[in-house]
Amino acid sequence: MQLGVETNTRIYYVSGHVELREEVREVPSQRALITGATGLLGRAVYKEFHANGWHTLGCAFRRARPNHLALDICNPSAVRRLLQEFKVHPHVVVHCAAERRADVVENNPQSSYNLNVTASATLAHETAEVGGFMIYISTNYVFDGKNPPYGPNSQPHPLNAYGRSKLDGEKAVLRDLPGAAILRLPLLYGEVTELEESGVTVIFDRIQHANKSASLDDWQRRQPTHTQDVAFVLRQMAEHWMQDKSFGGIYHWASCDIMTKYEIGCAMADAFNLPSSHLRAVIEEPTGNVQRPRNATLDFSALEVLGIGKHTPLRIGLRKALWPFLDDRRWRQMVFH
Repeated sequence: MQLGVETNTRIYYVSGHVELREEVREVPSQRALITGATGLLGRAVYKEFHANGWHTLGCAFRRARPNHLALDICNPSAVRRLLQEFKVHPHVVVHCAAERRADVVENNPQSSYNLNVTASATLAHETAEVGGFMIYISTNYVFDGKNPPYGPNSQPHPLNAYGRSKLDGEKAVLRDLPGAAILRLPLLYGEVTELEESGVTVIFDRIQHANKSASLDDWQRRQPTHTQDVAFVLRQMAEHWMQDKSFGGIYHWASCDIMTKYEIGCAMADAFNLPSSHLRAVIEEPTGNVQRPRNATLDFSALEVLGIGKHTPLRIGLRKALWPFLDDRRWRQMVFH
């Protein structure tokens, strides 16, 4: 791996006097900027790049942490300054920041559009200005779910405001940075700070409390995909671009598992040897003000052809993500491999 050097001046107190010493350390020459680095996906992406030889800067807005930069990506001037100043420009920008809650987008379309579309276009433009590569995270909700599986060249037809905003974001990014990559993803789960952070983990308390009947959707087909797998794929995509600057365009990644929430709930129960007899399958289409695709299964073979990909078995992924939230303390003392 190619390395650069970074020089820091430190102050040392030696035998009653002060010395200034220059310290030189090797730093990775590959530079990545991760937006939304404190979110469900962003955390995994930051860890994956940082642990594998990339000089990585994470940025976030409301949940910025000491190791990350506070950045409002809806502020074009702030985005421009960051990309111009980041260690002689980032090579790769992985754009995880988004409003991904379909209900929120439906109820707040303008603010969601500003984040999912306008800010993404700004980021793409500024990435182009510094000669970088951008990967824009999109969704399988750009499809209507009527004719799966969907490949990268399938015709999008979003059913709700969230899907439309992400599709418009794709178009804006490719307009301002034609060499960018789009990665469409399905339902995600992984290391969560709270169960409500993922549409998969949110049902876990209902699985554990077997004394109460729990009704779960058995209508919509999902591909529950682990964030560590996605992070691994994103790093592989970035490294592929570092070797081949013609790499870009629209790609998909997803789990091999195609399941309803009811089936995911049964899998959770099985993973922890919990009862599932209290779970009830709801086969009717969910009601509400947000229409969702019934089966927007993604075909991810285009990345596999390039040797890119990773799949964590669902049982292992669920155990890894959920064991800290188990009511049964005996499980908390176990380590899953």
